Parts: sequence; structure tokens; C-alpha cells
Amino acid sequence: QSEEMRVSGYASTFNEPYVLYADDELVYREQVDSNAFADTDMSDVIMQYDHEGRVFARVKNGTLTIVPDEHGLKITANLGGTEIGRQLFEEIQGGYTNKMSFGFTVTGEERKTTKGEDGHMTVLRTITKIGKLYDVSAVSLPANDATEISARSIGDGVIAEAMKEVQAEEERQRRIGEIRKILKGEDNHDE
Repeated sequence: QSEEMRVSGYASTFNEPYVLYADDELVYREQVDSNAFADTDMSDVIMQYDHEGRVFARVKNGTLTIVPDEHGLKITANLGGTEIGRQLFEEIQGGYTNKMSFGFTVTGEERKTTKGEDGHMTVLRTITKIGKLYDVSAVSLPANDATEISARSIGDGVIAEAMKEVQAEEERQRRIGEIRKILKGEDNHDE
């Protein structure tokens, strides 16, 4: 029988714009509407690390629960069932990994573009409907820095302290890749 190694957090936040890309001419922001998950297929979501590799928890076997609440997409997972899951739990508990992301398809969105007097363009993409949720992931570099994941020790309830913020340049490079995918019209992406 596997030891209880529970983690919880938010794979996405609602109605909180985050910057995916910014340069001297353009700022591209994205946010998830609080009703975006109303009809989403979440029948067999998996939990991974950086959206790839092994499965750490899964909805179908009861080791992962996902519930949208007033703040965002809340997840709770028991990582005690596998050796790599126990390793990820320790990384989360130690504060080495403390952010999340999710893999999904967009089936509804709104875009608002504004142009400042200086010619600077700002685009705000609001994801209004998500068709399918594929995975939630503990990540090293999140698109949405407001996400979080922490470990809870069943014995003493200690929540791991957050690690230092990732370097701004690393995040900028990741966001550039995300914006390129969006601008190419690839709506199946990781947030």
C-alpha cells in the first residue's frame, strides 16, 4: 500500500492576466475566464512534470482530483504510489518545484487589442472555453507565475516554502516560444 504523499495547488488562476510575451512594440497577455471549465472533458487527466515523461497521478485511478473553484483550477494529488512520484513530492516539499501549468485545447476565446499613443500594442486573450484538459503539471518555468503547488505533510501539516523566482530571461524565452505557437494559430498548447 502506498504512503499518502499529498500535494495541492492551482494549475491555473481565473481572471488574472499574465504576460506571455513583451517587447518594445507588443505586450501579449492571456487570462482564463472563471467559466472556461464549465463543459470541459476532464475524464482522464494525468499529472506530469513539465508536460512530459511519466505519469505521477491520474483522475481514473483516484490519485488526482481537479475542481475549479473561485480562485482557479485546484488540484490535489497523492504522489505516494510510485518511486518517481515520491521523488517529485520531496522536490515540491523542499521548494525546488512550486509552480504549475496545464495542457488543454481552446474552443472559445476573445481578443482585445489596444494601441497606446506611443504606438505600443497590447493584446489581451481571454480563454472562455476549454474543450479538453489533458494534463496538469508541476513545472520548472510557468507561463502563469500566479500558479502554485505545495506539499502537505499528513503528520504535521507543514507547507513547503516557495523557491526563489526563476530568472526573468529564462521566463522571457519560454514566453516567446508560447506566443509564437499562439500567433501561428496552434490552439492546442500548454499554459
